[in-house]
Amino acid sequence: MKTVDARPYPYRFDPARTAVLLIDMQRDFLDAGGFGAMLGNDVTPLRRIVPACVQLLVMARRHGLKIVHTQEAHDPQLADCPPSKKARGGLICGIGDEGPLGRVLVAGEAGADFVPELQPEPSDTVLRKPGKGAFHATGLDALLHAKGITHLLIGGVTTEVCVQTTMREANDRGYECLLVQDCAASYFPHFHDAVVEMVVAQGGIVGWAAPLAAVQAALAEPSTVEAALD
Repeated sequence: MKTVDARPYPYRFDPARTAVLLIDMQRDFLDAGGFGAMLGNDVTPLRRIVPACVQLLVMARRHGLKIVHTQEAHDPQLADCPPSKKARGGLICGIGDEGPLGRVLVAGEAGADFVPELQPEPSDTVLRKPGKGAFHATGLDALLHAKGITHLLIGGVTTEVCVQTTMREANDRGYECLLVQDCAASYFPHFHDAVVEMVVAQGGIVGWAAPLAAVQAALAEPSTVEAALD
């Protein structure tokens, strides 16, 4: 077992039963020509976490943790997009419409792709999701159970929408979740900070939070069994 110096108290996990869940690191949310920018947001806070997310994936691969990338994207006919989701906001250019990076949040379009620095590797799992939460209308729960996963290290965007929704869904399903706080971001930094506090409140009502450095330090330390053998 590994132990992370986390809030509200140490987070213990077995790397063999732990997955990194990286949420929606897509061009539509992080690039200047993407959907997020078209909504009037400054993408800088999201772009800022890319190097840390790269380190998170490097760490996961080095230590044999499973990796799941989620991708919020709809089929070209929008059959999996509720009319209310498409209509919300009365946007001039919304889901399914043609934008600078192709049709917004449509699978196969440039905007739905991951940013170049975080392209999945063949051993990773890519999970397309039609909603904010990664468990809604997907096979994520079955996938994790099949792989024996009990613990999740979660990052991605945005903290207060898809990341938080997924973490709460996972918590309700019995997964032990740690928010890697510098691998997640919001267009509104105070929203990110608020979610971190919500997660760890009341004794970790949703889960744990820790910086990437704390997770790296935990994995670098020999386990109790390893130390005993030495």
